[in-house]
Amino acid sequence: MINTNDMFYAKSSDAEIAEAGEYGGAVTTLLKFLLKEGIVDAVLAVDSSADLYDAVPILIEDPEDVVKAAGSLHFGTLNLAKVVTRYLDGAQDMKIAVTVKPCDAMTMVELMKREKVNADNVIMVGLNCGGTMPPVKGRQMMEEFYEVDPDSVVKEEIAKGKLIVETADGTEKEIPIDELEDEGFGRRTNCRRCEINIPTMADLACGNWGVIGPLAGKATFIEVCSPKGAEVLEKAKKAGVIDLEDPIPKGIEIREKIDGAMVKLADKWQGNDWEDAAGREIFSVLTEYMDDFSRCLKCYGCREACPICYCEDCCLEANNGPDWLSKGEIPPSPMFHLERMLHMVESCTNCGQCEEVCPGEIPLAQIWHEVNTKLKNTFGYVKGTGDEKPPIAYFPVGK
Repeated sequence: MINTNDMFYAKSSDAEIAEAGEYGGAVTTLLKFLLKEGIVDAVLAVDSSADLYDAVPILIEDPEDVVKAAGSLHFGTLNLAKVVTRYLDGAQDMKIAVTVKPCDAMTMVELMKREKVNADNVIMVGLNCGGTMPPVKGRQMMEEFYEVDPDSVVKEEIAKGKLIVETADGTEKEIPIDELEDEGFGRRTNCRRCEINIPTMADLACGNWGVIGPLAGKATFIEVCSPKGAEVLEKAKKAGVIDLEDPIPKGIEIREKIDGAMVKLADKWQGNDWEDAAGREIFSVLTEYMDDFSRCLKCYGCREACPICYCEDCCLEANNGPDWLSKGEIPPSPMFHLERMLHMVESCTNCGQCEEVCPGEIPLAQIWHEVNTKLKNTFGYVKGTGDEKPPIAYFPVGK
C-alpha cells in the first residue's frame, strides 16, 4: 500500500512512452492513465508553440495526445494557476490534472484556500524546478555564450549548478549558472531568489534528482505528498502502467544535497537583491523603492498578470476606491502601491508574472518577495524545524 511520504523510482511500463518522455516517462504515463480511466476530464500542461522558447498552456482531453506535452520547458514562464481560474472556472465543474512548478502549486494552494479553485477536482503533479528563463534573453544566451543556433537546441537541463544544453546533433554544452547570471542571463530574477525547488505542496513531486545506479536517466524520482497522490500512484501501479521500485538510499541523500545547494544559491541572490534590507521594516520597503515606483504608468498590467488577483471589482480602480485613486495621476500616489501590497503580499508566491509584464521595468517581484519574506519572518517561521506554520503558502503546506 502506497502512503504519503513514500518515495520511488518510477518508469513507464510502455516502452514507447518511456522513450518519448523524460526520465522513463513516468509523468506522461500517470497523466495518460488519469485521462484514460476517466479519473480526470482533462490534463492541463505546457507545450512548445512556435519553438522551444515559446511555451503555451495546453488542455488535453484525448489520452493519446498527452505525449505531446512530454518533456520540460525551462523557457516556460507561465503560471498555470491563472489559467485554471481565468479560463477553467477554477475547476468547479470539471476534474483536471495539472502539471505544476513549485510557484504554480503554491498559487493553486492559495486559490484553494480562498475557494477560487475546487481542491476536490484538481490533482497536482509537481515537477522539480531549478528555475525558468526568459525566452528572448534565452535565445540571445544561446548565441552569445553557447555559440549555437538557438533553433538547434532540443533540450536544456539545470543540474549540478550548471545549465546543460543539447543540440539536434547530440552535442552537449554546459556552463555554470553563476557565470551566466553574473552576466545578466540564465534564470529569471525571481527564480534566482526562490528557495522552493521540490513542490511538496503538490500531490506528487517528480524529478530526476536522486535517481542513481542502473536507472540513472531512465527513471523519475517520485515523492508522494498527499493521500490523493498516494491513491493515484496506487491505482497506476495496480493497473500495471507504471513500474515502481524503492530508491537507493544514497540517491535520497543526493536529492537532498542538490536541493540544499539550490537553496544556498537562492540565499546568495536574496543577499544580492536585498543587500541593505536586513534592518528594514515591512512598510518601509515601499519608501526605499519609490524611485522605481515613480515609473508606474498605472496600466494595471501587474494586476492582470498576478494569479492571486481575482476580484471582479478591483479596489484599485478609480470608480471603486477612495478620492486619492480617482485623480488619474501618473505616477499614482504611493498609496496605490501600498493598497495593492496589503491585498496580495501575504499570498505572493514569487512567480514573477507581475515583473515580466511591467512596461516601466519596476522590480515588482523583488519588492513583493522581500515584503513577503519579512512577513514570514515576523510570524516566526524557522527553516528546517519541521513544525513551521507560516500564514502564507510560499512554503510547503504540511511539511
